[in-house]
Amino acid sequence: MSHILGSRQAQKQKTRQAFLDAALELLEEQSLSSLGLREVTRAVGVAPTAFYRHFHSTADLGVALVEEALGSLHAMIGTTVSAAGDSEQRITRAVDLIARHVEAYPAHVRFIARERHGGVQPVREAIGAQLARFAEEVKAELAKQPESEGWGDDDLLMLAGLYVDQMLVTGSLFLETLEGDEEERERVARVATRRMRLISIGRRHWLG
Repeated sequence: MSHILGSRQAQKQKTRQAFLDAALELLEEQSLSSLGLREVTRAVGVAPTAFYRHFHSTADLGVALVEEALGSLHAMIGTTVSAAGDSEQRITRAVDLIARHVEAYPAHVRFIARERHGGVQPVREAIGAQLARFAEEVKAELAKQPESEGWGDDDLLMLAGLYVDQMLVTGSLFLETLEGDEEERERVARVATRRMRLISIGRRHWLG
């Protein structure tokens, strides 16, 4: 009996993932607000009623895509802004990490960039909640660094928000270079590095 239940659960998870994959591919060409349920089920090859065994609506599907796109990145925060190395090394590490993530998951990055200010409220809110969580995690890492001595929570959160916003901008810029050449990617990396360096310089003088 447990084997049968396990097989059913595995099949259910497989079908759910098929919906997510199909939706992500369809969203390469359109926004979530224009995505039709029948489009998704047709792409998966199932009846429309099967959709509701996994999601309440296309908005619910979109929220699941947000979790898939951003949920796994939380573990990277410590690596990106950890206290290891000096400021310049942390910036280089962050820019490199963003570039590699965009190259590996362009559809997810494009989805977040489009839907962050899109027309589906639950998805906007889910993205906002994830970004707020990122800011809190970055703040926690920044607080461990010697440069943060004397900083209050509000200022640390503001600084973390600047870094998170810059990471999003950098991701979007790298996304535009995927069809370009190495020189274009290097240009984006230089610009991103200079912007983060500027934030870092401002940090050193904030309490002065």
